[in-house]
Order: sequence, then C-alpha cells, then structure tokens
Amino acid sequence: MTDTLSTAAREIFAKQVLLHVASLGPEGEPHVTPVWTELDGDHVVINTALGRAKARNLASDARVALSLTDPDNAYTVIAIRGTVIGFTTEGSDAVIDRLAKKYLDADSYPFRREGEIRVTVTIRTDRISQQP
Repeated sequence: MTDTLSTAAREIFAKQVLLHVASLGPEGEPHVTPVWTELDGDHVVINTALGRAKARNLASDARVALSLTDPDNAYTVIAIRGTVIGFTTEGSDAVIDRLAKKYLDADSYPFRREGEIRVTVTIRTDRISQQP
C-alpha cells in the first residue's frame, strides 16, 4: 500500500531541508545519513555515489526509512517508511546538479570527485506519518 504526501509535506520537501535516510547494512545494522532531496510526483528522490555505504545498502535491501523536519518549525516532522523502486546512474549527474541549484544556488555540483559515478535513488512512500 502506498501513502501520498500531503500538500503541507510537499511544501516542506520544496525547502532546503535535509532528509535523513535510514538503510540496513549487510548484517542488518542501521545506517543513517542526511541527504539533499526532491520529489518526482509522489516519489522521493535522492542522489549519492556508487561505492558509498548508503548506495550499497539501498542496492541490496530496498527497505528504507526517511525523516525530515521543517526548517521553519522544528515541531513539524514527517516520517516515511518506503521502498526503493529505482536505482540508476542514467541522468544522475543532471539530478545532482539540480539539487546543487536548490541547496547551494550553484549551477553544478561543486563536490564531484574524479571517477565518481552518481546514482539516483527513487523511493516509493509506503507509510507516511506527519506531526502535527
């Protein structure tokens, strides 16, 4: 079953908010990391680089938990349980550049490393909780 984001939740995602992504490591250990994010319709989109723990975890176990707090109101919180439904390198450089524009007002991602391969992860929102 899929939950959809409310208008209020979409407004928070549109801000320069950090999304905390919780994934599971190979031994079932939790791994949490803050990331930039955007929405693609009803799906949450993040971008990372191949070889990072987050990328390895999400490629091997599609279960994920997400949380974010409205930067303008610390008591407005969204928590999501989701499933990775997309994991691709195609178009990922354009995605990280778009996120760099949103978060840094930079035309391209300034922290690229030589040889780095970006990957875009698309997450279906299975369960959404929002407070208040």
